[in-house]
Amino acid sequence: MNIVLHKASQRGYADHGWLKATHSFSFANYYDNEKMHFGKLRVLNDDIVAPSRGFDLHPHQDMEIITIPLSGKLRHTDNVGNEEVIEAGEVQVMSAGSGIWHSEYNASDTEELNLFQIWIFTNKRKLKPRYDQKKFDKAERLNNWQLLVSPNGQSNSLSINQNAYISMFESNGENTTNYQLKEQGNGVYFMLIDGETEIADNLLEKRDAIGISNFHDALNINFLKSTKLLAIEVPMN
Repeated sequence: MNIVLHKASQRGYADHGWLKATHSFSFANYYDNEKMHFGKLRVLNDDIVAPSRGFDLHPHQDMEIITIPLSGKLRHTDNVGNEEVIEAGEVQVMSAGSGIWHSEYNASDTEELNLFQIWIFTNKRKLKPRYDQKKFDKAERLNNWQLLVSPNGQSNSLSINQNAYISMFESNGENTTNYQLKEQGNGVYFMLIDGETEIADNLLEKRDAIGISNFHDALNINFLKSTKLLAIEVPMN
């Protein structure tokens, strides 16, 4: 079993005034040659965006981009005609394919927006760009793994062009569960959104993360209090 532990305090950080960006992996002006990616997971940014501010129109290509608002509302527009608002409880998927331009703005004039943006390397290049979003029932992830993203949209999840799976679990107190890989050979990167948990004999607190690969048996997870946990399972090669 291979383990990488990324403590919240060791993430990259940039304060742009309107944007407070925290990076789990090398991104923009933050560079750490030991934190380039975890398998096919390239980016996990934890962004706080000021009211009415955001990212102007900019391009992406051949990348699977998943956005998970944690609080607030995000306004998305792109050059292929999509104009949507995504709020906490929803997940957005954008397969950039052969190329897409989009902008992302805080849709509120008064409240901050906090979101995770995840980039996963695609396994199919030069495809037609594709956009989708979905609201997920919080009750279905209470003390249970809820599948949000998968390669084939199974269990009413959103689909991407990679053998990767994103799931969320919310524990309402002290509890235990396990995580079983969807595909052997993959690894899983756990990001603790909130709470406190123990995974592979490592204690994780809010925004700590742990990447685990080269294992076959189910991973035991101990929740020490009310906790929200994100699992990103990706191919390692």
